[in-house]
Amino acid sequence: MDIGQILPLWSIIPFVGMLLSIAIFPLAKPEWWERRQLQVAIFWSLVFLVPFSIAYGMGETAYQLMETVILDYVPFIVLLFGLFVVSGGIHISGTIAGTTKNNVILLAIGTLLASWVGTTGAAMLLIRPVLRANHWRKHKTHIVIFFIFLVANIGGCLTPLGDPPLFLGYLRGVPFFWTLMHIWPLLLVNSIVLLGVFAFVDRHFIKRESNEALDLLKLEREADDRVPIRIEGVHNLIFLGIIIVAVILNGVIPQTEFFLDDAGNVFGIDIHEHVHLGFNYFLQIALILLASALSMGTTKKDIRAANDFEWGPIAEVAKLFIGIFITMIPALALLRANGAALGIDSPLKFFWITGALSSFLDNSPTYVVFLTTACALGATGAGTVLTTVGAISEHILLAISAGAVFMGAITYIGNAPNFMVKSMAERGNVKMPSFFGYMGWSLAILAPLFLLDSVLFFL
Repeated sequence: MDIGQILPLWSIIPFVGMLLSIAIFPLAKPEWWERRQLQVAIFWSLVFLVPFSIAYGMGETAYQLMETVILDYVPFIVLLFGLFVVSGGIHISGTIAGTTKNNVILLAIGTLLASWVGTTGAAMLLIRPVLRANHWRKHKTHIVIFFIFLVANIGGCLTPLGDPPLFLGYLRGVPFFWTLMHIWPLLLVNSIVLLGVFAFVDRHFIKRESNEALDLLKLEREADDRVPIRIEGVHNLIFLGIIIVAVILNGVIPQTEFFLDDAGNVFGIDIHEHVHLGFNYFLQIALILLASALSMGTTKKDIRAANDFEWGPIAEVAKLFIGIFITMIPALALLRANGAALGIDSPLKFFWITGALSSFLDNSPTYVVFLTTACALGATGAGTVLTTVGAISEHILLAISAGAVFMGAITYIGNAPNFMVKSMAERGNVKMPSFFGYMGWSLAILAPLFLLDSVLFFL
């Protein structure tokens, strides 16, 4: 039974309630929210699960939960956990003055790094030195916002390692280097524009700093005891490599005949008649947890202390996203069942609808829905990409890929690193905007940029 064909539209109310809770409670009752995030997530999950169980039975509920929690949420949070732990053991020390030039360099490095170690890995690695470099400033919210735009989202567009939607495309037959070869012009244009806008905005805010803050910056730049930049805990790069290998193996194994049974499934176990866990699932999780344990056991405590390492950011993501994943079930089911009927048939439409929904839904399943929808349109001849779900025009695949990755920057929940960066910035005494306040920034800056993308690449 395709549950999306019979679910009523109002079944997405718990998901909307979850999003409004994230938007409103941190403003209305901040201390209460800090203590009750998990309870709120459980509440909205039950608001969906209890009526759903009554209407469609415990069997269907169990299947939907297993598919969402075990197949999607667990690998998602384990990967974020591993990258958070390992990157927290790498400390970039040295004197970095928070000038506009240095900030642009740091953002550019993070943007380039994100496609190779993941947006989460790059964000967790560089947000700490960015915050330290700008500790002298009163006006620094904009720095974190542009960091989310570039490092936590747009920078992850070149490879399947960069962002989960592209990895799911890789699992469905999109060649590993396809995005690198086709999407780099978009990355170049978006990065240049955003770094240019950032430099302009940053200079504006520097002029608003007090004389005392500017004197502190001057002392830092001219001090005789400036510490050269160096990387501590560099052995954690080995553990980061283990995580990357784990992700790659999870994609390679299902495409290797040696590991498949007669039915074409990876050797593993069935926990439900429609939910199969191949040993690649367990291998990825085991390798990531092993890398995390080795990182915790071999990294000096003073390195993590220098990084102000604490569990709060990953705990906040884990608590909120379990509620998001569960309440999102009806929204994604409705999208899967009705995506082909939306009349989307051009790169421009695929770019905007995939991106708009990826801003609020998990961008990975949204990518898969529209990849499948586009393949149903059929494509032949030159400029066709063959996937396991059908043939797709490379222009449409480019639009879906860019929409899913780029527009994850529009809201805090569009991509998991957004929330982690926000949490770490707030713990570093940066006053971050509310859910809707951040959307004000993102729409003002990114919407014109995405219109430019539309004109240059998708018309």
